[in-house]
Amino acid sequence: MKEISHHRPQAGLPRRRLCLAVDMEQYSRLDTRTQSAVQSELVRMLDEAAALTGLDRAAWTRQPQGDLEFAVLPEATPEDAVLGPFVHHLAVRLGDRNARPATQRVRLRMAVDTGVVADAALGHAGPAPVAVARYVNAPQLRAVLATLTAADLAVMVSDRLYQDVVRSGRRDLDPSQYVRAHVRVKEFGGYGWIRVPGHVPDDVRSAVAEAPGPEPSPDAEAPSWTPPSQYVHQGAAVGRDVVGGLTIGVPVPPPTAGSGPAR
Repeated sequence: MKEISHHRPQAGLPRRRLCLAVDMEQYSRLDTRTQSAVQSELVRMLDEAAALTGLDRAAWTRQPQGDLEFAVLPEATPEDAVLGPFVHHLAVRLGDRNARPATQRVRLRMAVDTGVVADAALGHAGPAPVAVARYVNAPQLRAVLATLTAADLAVMVSDRLYQDVVRSGRRDLDPSQYVRAHVRVKEFGGYGWIRVPGHVPDDVRSAVAEAPGPEPSPDAEAPSWTPPSQYVHQGAAVGRDVVGGLTIGVPVPPPTAGSGPAR
């Protein structure tokens, strides 16, 4: 009788995973001592938010980058738990911290997407890591924090997550609290959805409308995605763009290949 072999997946093979990036606003304006302190506090707040949500941060594949953390979460991670309770607990922890007297305020941008991810020599490769890197630097997300000065946290999720998870009636997720934003950065064009805990959608919508952005190219009528030929090193997206040019730089919103943003 022929024996059936069960092959384990090879390391580095693409898997569908949840990717997340959290970045600090105006970090470069801080002095060295304060930068070190807020880095530690960011890690602590992420740890606490994950623990309160029932997520195991020890199982996250993390790429710390000073003022930013990019992470690939385990395959079994419930996406609604990240978009709902985790975001809630992080917003509460951040608000409590910023309410302390004589404390340097910390404000965060967060981006989440799900998609193909593979281990690579310089980090991770695949559409989701690059998408998250671009989303977390989307001009609309920056504009929201610039306009809503009382906000401590602004979150952008990919259209894929919004359609598949947020709109599915999951617990702790209200689709009406999200505002759609068309993100176009160089070769990428796509949609993301922004939520700002503690702020009504109309305020977010007004802030998004004021965000600067490049005009769509004349021959690009619909959102497009970059071919998966990029990777991320130290938060910078590196790879070939649509016309074959080499691109190295800070990721900004959408699905393509590579991960984590940089300054």
